[in-house]
Amino acid sequence: MKFAHFFLYASMLVLSNIFMTFAWYYHLKNKADAPVFLAILTSWIIAFFEYSIMIPANRFGNQSLTLMQMKITQEIVTLSVFVPFAIFIMKEKVSWNFLYAALCMVAACYFIFK
Repeated sequence: MKFAHFFLYASMLVLSNIFMTFAWYYHLKNKADAPVFLAILTSWIIAFFEYSIMIPANRFGNQSLTLMQMKITQEIVTLSVFVPFAIFIMKEKVSWNFLYAALCMVAACYFIFK
């Protein structure tokens, strides 16, 4: 896969994961403020935009990546988006486990693309 092709695919994954992360987790920030059905409805609306980017990204990526390579790339992008979200938006405490998880993902990336 050419670098430009992979960069476009990864960029689409990052954008879709931003939507996904907010759809799945942001409602937990103020969970007492709204009923659960409203959180579900809002998450579905946000997820529509995530899917509108993710589906074309997967079709684009599948032209030159295997399904397993796409999945590992997706997981790395997901953690790359989720960790800053957890720290800066949700105010989670940073722990050594973040580093250990990142090292495991680097190893997974190495083995799947080897």
